[in-house]
Amino acid sequence: MKFCWTSLYVNNMEESLKFYQEIVGLKIDRKLQAGPTMDIVFLGDGETKIELIADQSKNKVDLGKDILMGFTIDSVEEKLAFLKSKGINIHSGPFQPTPQTKFFFVEDPNGLKIQFVQIL
Repeated sequence: MKFCWTSLYVNNMEESLKFYQEIVGLKIDRKLQAGPTMDIVFLGDGETKIELIADQSKNKVDLGKDILMGFTIDSVEEKLAFLKSKGINIHSGPFQPTPQTKFFFVEDPNGLKIQFVQIL
């Protein structure tokens, strides 16, 4: 068995796509329209994808506060500078709990915590 994707309901597809493409660095894999009120976009170029779902029949997305997604990066300092240039607020960090790991958190447009991790 292989893990194939994580599905995220989003409030605004364009805003979420901009975040996951420009800030996280994911590429669109495919787009689908799943009925008159639902758009789906899969992002990622590897085996595992993120599925964004915008459903106009839902009033507000509630992702919960105890879920996060993590992405590896080459440099915490470079990513922090990039995010600052894009006007993205840092939720918390950076932290270095071990000599081999540094990370920090931001929030996506829907309030989901995103962790950027540098493995040293």
